[in-house]
This record gives sequence, structure tokens and C-alpha cells, in this order.
Amino acid sequence: MLQNIYYKFVEAPILVRIFGMAIFSIFIFGTAIHYIEPQTFPSIFEGIWWAVVTASTVGFGDYTPETFAGRLVGIGLIFAGAGFLAAYYINLAAAAVTSQNALREGKSEYTHNNHLVIVGWNERSKEIIDQIKKSPVARHIVLIDYTLEENPYPEKVVHFIKGSPFKDDTMRKARLPHAKFALITADPNMNEGQADMNSILTLVAMKGCNPDLYCVVEILTKDQVINAERAGADEVIETNRYASSVMLNSIYFEEVSDTLIHLLDPLNGGHLKALELEPKWIGLSFQQLSSILLKDRILLIGIQRGEEIHINPPLDFHIESSDTLLVIQP
Repeated sequence: MLQNIYYKFVEAPILVRIFGMAIFSIFIFGTAIHYIEPQTFPSIFEGIWWAVVTASTVGFGDYTPETFAGRLVGIGLIFAGAGFLAAYYINLAAAAVTSQNALREGKSEYTHNNHLVIVGWNERSKEIIDQIKKSPVARHIVLIDYTLEENPYPEKVVHFIKGSPFKDDTMRKARLPHAKFALITADPNMNEGQADMNSILTLVAMKGCNPDLYCVVEILTKDQVINAERAGADEVIETNRYASSVMLNSIYFEEVSDTLIHLLDPLNGGHLKALELEPKWIGLSFQQLSSILLKDRILLIGIQRGEEIHINPPLDFHIESSDTLLVIQP
């Protein structure tokens, strides 16, 4: 029995051990002074109170030993109890500093659930985090990156974890099995082919850790889009293709890129969404449904039918039960 208690004590954290020894010393010396000077310390509680005040170097002076034996107990308490308490406070401060440094350097584990995991530190991820910070809807963010030396958001908006996103230790620290969304950005330190392979490897690792995780992955080369979909990507963002389309439109229509960004900016009320079709809308024309949705400030811009997407179809285009509505909704 005593041996088991001893082993548990030895294996306990250093702060627990030091605090335990301090409390034990205060209890022993407080009890001893009560039996040595029962007139001065009429109860064990008064003895323990004197021991706490003495060991903490406060020294109220309401209880003081009067006999030689009692003063010897006081000397022992000052050397033992005060030493343990001082060591406890020193280690407590050191632990706080160590914890703060670990948090800043990306070494500490995340402890919440239903969070957003962003992989990679680059201008895209920075812009996303800045936009989320401005959003009225709070969201917990975990940033995983192997190049950063410390958290780029020290104000605790983002929990930073330093490491490769496809390693088990990194995913454990990010609490990936309990995450809700993951955004995997392309690594700017690699060429496009290597960056895509790295993104797909990260996607496979994350989906293996949490099959229900909604993963959005950035792919730079067209050939790797199908592989990202095979790996389980819920959405694939073809950055180069989208950028090329915007630049091509800018050739024919000046300032269209600024208009598009403004239109899709959530802070400006632009949310491009895929809206599920309600049964009562089946059979309506595009014009009729547009008029109905506009009453709720929902702008219908297109219809997704299977693999085909019809942007701004003819007004007499009829809605079918398998259609998905593409809308801009505040």
C-alpha cells in the first residue's frame, strides 16, 4: 500500500510533488507545535494556521512559540516549509513561462472541438484568417505549418502548431479527429507538381484520421485534380484555373476582377452558395424562381444539373427535381 503511494508520488509532476511536500510539512509542524505548546496553540487548526503564516513568510504575529522546543519547531518549519513553498512558486512561474513559450512556438496541443484547420502559411491563408477575424461569426482556427518559428497571431486568435500536417503527432496536437473543416493550401516553397503531391498526401492522412472531416484542398496543376477527388477531397480549388479565368475576363472587361472580389467578399454581404431545391419550386421557370428568391434578397445566378452548370440560363429554363441552385445570399 505505502509502496504504491510512494511510486505514484514519484511519478507525479514536479509541481504536485513540491506542493504535496509543502502541505505535508505545514501539517506536521502545525500539529507538533500544538502538542508542544497547547496553551499558546489551543487547537491543531491554530497550529496549522501559524505554520502557513510562518512558511509563507507573512508573519502576522498573532501566534508565536514561547518555549525553547517550540522555537526549534519554528526554525525547522522556516528551513523546510518555506523552502518547499519557495520552490513551488518558482516552479509554478517556470511552468507558466514554459507553457507560454510552447504555445507561441507551436508545441502545445489544441483542446477544443469543431474547429477549422488551415494547413500552410502563405498569403492565401493569411487573407483567409484576416477575413475570419473580421467576421461576426467566431470560429476557432488551428494553423499547421512547418516553416514558421512562432505564431503569427500572438493575440490567441489562432492556435499555431509547428510540424508536417501528415504526421500523426501533428494531427494529434491539432485534435484532428474532432475538427469540422480543413483547408489545405499549396506549399509556396515547392514547385507546382511537388506542392500538389504534398497537398494530396496531407489530404489522405487527414481523411484517414477523420473520414467525416470536410476537406477543401488547393490544387495548382490540372492533372492532379482527379487524384485529389479520388483521395476524398470534398472540394477542390483550382487556383491557377480560377486566376486565369479572372485575368482573361479582365482583358475583355476592365476592372472585372475588382467587381468579382467585391461581389464574393463575405464582409460585403456576398456569399456564393449552393442552395438545396425546395419541392414547391420544381417546374418553375428560372424567371419565376428568381422573382421568388429576390423577395428574400437571394440572387439566383445559375443552376447546377448533374455535372453541368448553367450560369444565367434562359428565362424559360425550367427547374427539375435534381437541380441545385447557385445563389448569392447575404
